[in-house]
Amino acid sequence: MIISMTGFGNAQVSNPNLQVSVEVKSLNSKSLDLNVRLPRNFPSEKELEIRNIIKDKLERGKVSVYVEMQYLSEPAITAQINTLLVKAYLHQLLPIAKELNLDTQGLMSAVLTFPDVLIPTHKDEEKMHQEWQCIEQALNEALQKCYEFRLQEGKMLEHDFRESIEQIQNLLAQVEQYDSTRIAQIRMRIQNRMTELLNHEKFDMNRFEQEMIYYIEKLDISEEKARLRNHLTYFLQIIDSPEPSGRKLNFIAQEIGREINTMGAKANDSQLQQWVVLMKEELEKIKEQVQNIL
Repeated sequence: MIISMTGFGNAQVSNPNLQVSVEVKSLNSKSLDLNVRLPRNFPSEKELEIRNIIKDKLERGKVSVYVEMQYLSEPAITAQINTLLVKAYLHQLLPIAKELNLDTQGLMSAVLTFPDVLIPTHKDEEKMHQEWQCIEQALNEALQKCYEFRLQEGKMLEHDFRESIEQIQNLLAQVEQYDSTRIAQIRMRIQNRMTELLNHEKFDMNRFEQEMIYYIEKLDISEEKARLRNHLTYFLQIIDSPEPSGRKLNFIAQEIGREINTMGAKANDSQLQQWVVLMKEELEKIKEQVQNIL
């Protein structure tokens, strides 16, 4: 199955007290690179659960999740302000700020972040539960849309992969058909050269046979053709498998490239080199896109 790591999804869910908007974006990455942006009043104890839900659904990729919450009624208060402590902080800080001629506009906001200024209070469990249900529903809907987007992108990538593999297979068929002619031409050149050498007084038959064996083995691409054909077939089989296969396809693409390169190095023939170049061109398309596969 081909699943792209590129995706997008958003959702908006509301109840009488709260409206939640969630947006999910994902791009390719070697692992799960997760960035979650939550509102300041988001229940901190639920942040880990949010991350686990995202991991289970999207698995891998550079994922950004944005959560917005808008209260439609009075929110559940989970803390009270320690007014005596706030006054004590301000009593010490204001004179210092005036002495140093500092702007005191944001002083209150800063003080509210100081230790023990906010005192946790008893939570309205029912209201908190309703809020979390709203958040969880919006998140799951946005993640599902993102996943469906990935599947749709994956179908287009699969189509491109199949076209490139088919093109390489067609080029390989031409190579196989031409290779017998190439070998015959090489054999003819060797025979002609051998006739000339036999008439030479210093001709060494044993040395000649050794060099011919080396020369023929160096030009033989039968193993490369067989392995390349098997790799292409295996690539298509992995595409049809039900599990995500990005890493495996990437590995097979590297093996395909290795056989094509070896074939080109052994070719010693301009026509065969042209087909090798065309194979490499199709393979580069595959290697570029396979990086975006889950």
